Amino acid sequence: MCGIIGYTGSEDVKGVLLDALELLEYRGYDSAGIAVADTGLKQTKVYKCAGRVKDLRAICESEKLITECGIGHTRWATHGGVNDTNAHPHQVGKVTLVHNGIIENYRELIADYELESVLKSETDSEVVAALLNKFYTGDPDEAIKKTVSKLKGTFALVILFEDHQGEIYSVRNVSPIVATLCKEGAMLASDLTALCRFTNRYFVVPEYHILKLAKDAIVLKDFNGNQVEPDYLEVDWELNNAGKNGYPFYMEKEIMEQPDAIERTITNRITSGMPDFTADGVPDEIFTQCERVNIIACGTAMHAGLVAQALIKSILHMHIDVDMASEFMYSDPVIDEKSLVIAVSQSGETIDTLEAVKYAKKRGAKCLSIINVKGSSIARESDYVLYTNAGPEIAVASTKAYTTQLAVFYLIVAKMAQLRGVFSQEETQSFIRELQRTPDVMKKVLEGRQEIHKLANKVLEAKDLFMIGRGLDYSILLEGSLKLKEVSYIHSEAYASGELKHGPIALITQDTPVVAAVTQEKLMSKELSNIKEVRSRGADIVLFIKESLAKDIDRAYDTFHLPDMQDEFMVMPASVALQLLAYYVSSDKGFDVDKPRNLAKVVTVE
Repeated sequence: MCGIIGYTGSEDVKGVLLDALELLEYRGYDSAGIAVADTGLKQTKVYKCAGRVKDLRAICESEKLITECGIGHTRWATHGGVNDTNAHPHQVGKVTLVHNGIIENYRELIADYELESVLKSETDSEVVAALLNKFYTGDPDEAIKKTVSKLKGTFALVILFEDHQGEIYSVRNVSPIVATLCKEGAMLASDLTALCRFTNRYFVVPEYHILKLAKDAIVLKDFNGNQVEPDYLEVDWELNNAGKNGYPFYMEKEIMEQPDAIERTITNRITSGMPDFTADGVPDEIFTQCERVNIIACGTAMHAGLVAQALIKSILHMHIDVDMASEFMYSDPVIDEKSLVIAVSQSGETIDTLEAVKYAKKRGAKCLSIINVKGSSIARESDYVLYTNAGPEIAVASTKAYTTQLAVFYLIVAKMAQLRGVFSQEETQSFIRELQRTPDVMKKVLEGRQEIHKLANKVLEAKDLFMIGRGLDYSILLEGSLKLKEVSYIHSEAYASGELKHGPIALITQDTPVVAAVTQEKLMSKELSNIKEVRSRGADIVLFIKESLAKDIDRAYDTFHLPDMQDEFMVMPASVALQLLAYYVSSDKGFDVDKPRNLAKVVTVE
């Protein structure tokens, strides 16, 4: 969740650190800080505060610094409250560090090594700094190895040693660190977004390796002292794609980017009208030899999995489960060598999903991941990877990452149906043709966004809101409800329409608006009946309906017509419409749409 940056080079160090921390704000944080090596005084200075990066920038503006390198951090409180003292970096003796992760045995370390007297904060991170300083005798590598051998938990540590001016050291376990060497110097970060201003090349620091950055060199060693050559990757998106490009919020920009993102995700995976994963190195056997499918994911990614579940059940008639990754290991899942486990994560660093993948592999399952970030932890842990091509997603509320995940699932379903003899070649090609229409259909929804903006006014003042639908519509609304909760703070719940009369309808009043989706022809009559039930109890209805189904709809509803696709593809235009609804409600309320309270983009602690 926290953001890390380290830089040594020819640019203005303070400016590079602060700019990078602003790029990492989307990860979620409550305090920020930097530490810079003061070349003139031969010491490390720390500047930090609770609050936003702009508050930290104000503190640093008055400081005139002659420096060769520095490190920075945005903190999400786990141990200790939100205050200046608990903010990172932490400094003990000659050691200054920032830390992502959780040190589980920090209390034992305090007692075993008598660290209490040097600690000023309530954090587990400062304990690591104190232990590292206790072991440090002038050799950074030895001190790091000895310290790491005592730690239990997850960590990404980035360290300055006061008597090693111009150098930055790092070591990690689970929590990610990426690094690069470019003409401006050497950099590392918790997220490659922070590096994009300078380069599109980076490498993932391997676990339990020591990384040393100097302004013109990078040295990577294993714990035996052997030098390791970094394995560089390339970012597929342009360097300026991480900016807002004139939009007031990243969320709006990323909603608008979805047609292009879908196009990029599917185009190179279609050959002669057929799904083709050859370039991804994914063999046909994993789709033909499995007897069951398990999808593991969290939040929005799990909702993409629920759509895939509906498709796999209805088209392939296979046994499939969708599990919350945080509950997966504790629910005694039926997993063995005949299982195909599909892990879904935008960042590829979601800790619950990563641990679930490790568990599934131990049980003999093949693991395929759907990820947006090359070289991420889940990607490396999986047997096979299908990368989405969403580009950088900065807003905390996921939009284009979700729809590109859906697009990959549609490709997987088509491939499995073809290989398992459910679809003929002609049926497979027809399915793919409909998928290829998605970008143009999404554009039509985006062209009508001002109509959706007007609908947003209908729910703007709601304290409670319900969303209702059946079948795939229910899957769509689970995600739509989450979006609204995330960015507008309206209490919103999605229900399968048929369940209303089993309890939830008791909550329907004239002050409770209801958002309904009707996109499945075979369920239309039942869905409209449920809508009339809540309407008769005084609820105002906002209706998203497939255009070809709308001709006989009562004009009493506030309605948006979704452009037609085959029923099983209506998830795509409906998702965009619901994203826009949530966006306009949040922005009209005056909220910071990109940084919802209490939320982080990347969840790296359990």
